[in-house]
Amino acid sequence: MDDTLPLASREYFFLLGLLLFARGMDFLSTWVATPHLTLEGNPIAKWLGWKWGLIVNLGLCLGFALLPIPAIIITTTSLLVAARNFQSAWLMRSLGEDAYRDWYVARVQATRLPLYLFCLAGNTLLPAIVGAALIYFAGQAVPQAIGIGIVGYAVAVVVYTLLSVWRTRRTFR
Repeated sequence: MDDTLPLASREYFFLLGLLLFARGMDFLSTWVATPHLTLEGNPIAKWLGWKWGLIVNLGLCLGFALLPIPAIIITTTSLLVAARNFQSAWLMRSLGEDAYRDWYVARVQATRLPLYLFCLAGNTLLPAIVGAALIYFAGQAVPQAIGIGIVGYAVAVVVYTLLSVWRTRRTFR
């Protein structure tokens, strides 16, 4: 696969469609879970807000659609993040953002940190192993890009979860 695609080519529009769908699902799942971004784990996304976040993501989609491998990595990671968001979005929405945050903080505080970190490792290392296997054994750029996207998802979950837990534990000490 070439390093870049010609602007407005069939392949460009295909990747643009994939990126717009994947980023759109990430936005939709975030909106269902936390319409006021109270529970948003990514500080940059929270700072940008919905309007600027949409504009920045549209620009990134338009640019990254020119680059097949990064486009596939971003699409893979975004779809996995959206799936994770949808998993608990119903609970976040039904409890409300503040009540869910309070409930979640109480549950984290009531759990021994080693157990919490062990479960977080299981939640992230297992998909990361699948991604690493794709990267190592695929031998072709597209499956490797999917593997990198899976590993990127696992890294994002670890980073933003640990950031949240660190802030929570620091606040309640």
